Amino acid sequence: MNFEQRIIDHFLDSARLKQDAAALLAPEIARAAQLMTECLLADGKILACGNGGSAADAQHFAAELVGRFERERPELRAIALTTDTSILTAVGNDYAFDAIFEKQVRALGIRGDVLLALSTSGNSDNVIRAIAAAQEREMRVVALTGKGGGAIGGMLADDVHLCVPHARTARIQEVHLLILHCLCDAIDVHLLGEEG
Repeated sequence: MNFEQRIIDHFLDSARLKQDAAALLAPEIARAAQLMTECLLADGKILACGNGGSAADAQHFAAELVGRFERERPELRAIALTTDTSILTAVGNDYAFDAIFEKQVRALGIRGDVLLALSTSGNSDNVIRAIAAAQEREMRVVALTGKGGGAIGGMLADDVHLCVPHARTARIQEVHLLILHCLCDAIDVHLLGEEG
């Protein structure tokens, strides 16, 4: 097996997907950034959730907003619902793993907040339940999925759905991270202007 060629093929496949996804998703990424910026300017907050690699992405996004992305600016209100081990284990033990994000959305989310929901398959039960709870609370939802959007795709009539057009989890996650960086940049530009 030629591992060097295999590695090159990974790079090329990722680059092709990013080019294809850019044209398809740019308008909705811009809409998601506008929605998030309006939320933050109204003193709202962004709650983020996902499992596995998507949990890491949720935490990464919250860290970029609370700290900084590339430029200095005031701290922004963002919470990753994936980080409090006491809540995660208590809710998972006392109720079900499927309730770990839903309970936090009910406790922390209010009308006007935004839920950033990440699921590469679009079928993560605990993310689906978090979306339903957010919608009940009149929060807006920005969902990042792949593989056709799964069940989540059918839940988002008035919300933003950023579905990566690919079936492979690794490729979807690579584009999700790029989308999150685009959102961070757009929020900064909205708040600071292009020159910052």
